[in-house]
Order: sequence, then structure tokens, then C-alpha cells
Amino acid sequence: MPLYMDVHSIDGGVAVNDVAQAHLADLQTQDLYGVRYLRYWVDEGAGKVFCLVDAPDSGAAERVHREAHGLVADAIFTVVEGA
Repeated sequence: MPLYMDVHSIDGGVAVNDVAQAHLADLQTQDLYGVRYLRYWVDEGAGKVFCLVDAPDSGAAERVHREAHGLVADAIFTVVEGA
């Protein structure tokens, strides 16, 4: 399956603990859409969250976020893993 990196921008910053809770909700929802959320990164002060996801298509990744917690990404990029 393709890999995707999505980017969220949250005005006013974001707490890593809140992102962790949203990620858990993704994990509980992902099997419904054949998706695997693999990792995420957070820049708390800038309000940026980056999620790495293995999904059949970007729409499936977006559906998981929408259903799990409603925080959809601003952009989703197809990526290839490097060293």
C-alpha cells in the first residue's frame, strides 16, 4: 500500500497529549478502512502535526481522521520511505 504523510495546522498550538489521544482514536477506527497509522510528530508551539499512514488511498486516511476525531488534515502527500 502507498504511504502518506498528512499535515495538520492548529491555530494557537497543540498539546502532544491531545495528539496522543487523537492518535489512539485513529488506531481504534483504522481497521474499518484498511488503514494503518504508523507514527506521528508534533510541533506544539507551531500547532503542526504530521502523521505517517499506510493506506489504500488518501481518501481512506482522511475518513479515519474524520470519523475518529474530526481533525482532518490540511494536506496529504504521497511519500516514499528513505534511509
